[in-house]
Amino acid sequence: MTSPEEGRGIGRDESVRAFRILHVSTGNVCRSPITERLTRHALADRLGDPFAGGLIVESAGTWGHEGAPMEANAELVLADFGADPTGFVGRELLDEHVIRADLVLTATRDHRAQVISMGHSAGLRTFTLKEFTRLVRAIDPATLPDPRDEGVVERAQALVRAAAALRGWLLAPSAEADEVYDPYGAPITFFRSVGDEINQALDPVVTALTGVGTE
Repeated sequence: MTSPEEGRGIGRDESVRAFRILHVSTGNVCRSPITERLTRHALADRLGDPFAGGLIVESAGTWGHEGAPMEANAELVLADFGADPTGFVGRELLDEHVIRADLVLTATRDHRAQVISMGHSAGLRTFTLKEFTRLVRAIDPATLPDPRDEGVVERAQALVRAAAALRGWLLAPSAEADEVYDPYGAPITFFRSVGDEINQALDPVVTALTGVGTE
């Protein structure tokens, strides 16, 4: 049986080159668990075993409910997409999570600001999810390393650098455009709308990271 830590990629052989994606929301029981598990699900669809390509996906909360399960409605949303909610354990965002992350994707601009305020040179690798999606859509895939030749990690690193370089040139049409609103305590219908929103934002990101689109 895989432990929650192993499922997050913690405890794996650190000598293996990896690219860590950290999803951040407030409580780490709704938005970031949904985003973490949908990312893993999409990576598995494209790569088979994303860990074989060196991609590790985790999540944490700025006011994380340490040790808590994800919300039941979040589990239902994941089931809608065929993603696996099992073994999830909530975490409070710590310095070590930010230090280890190669890409931090947050639910809101406030979360992004909180991550950057922690230091660790996080500014160039921290984006809101929707911001990163917008930037990724503007990057020509032909300018990125071919994952078949150079590996997925090299491609992912180049993607983050390219997105950071574009950030000042490709602004959001409105402040709300970069937000994923909190469904905590809301009915399942709102959770499902948030799940759809996250899934749509993730699709071009995962395609850009892996070089493999949906069929």
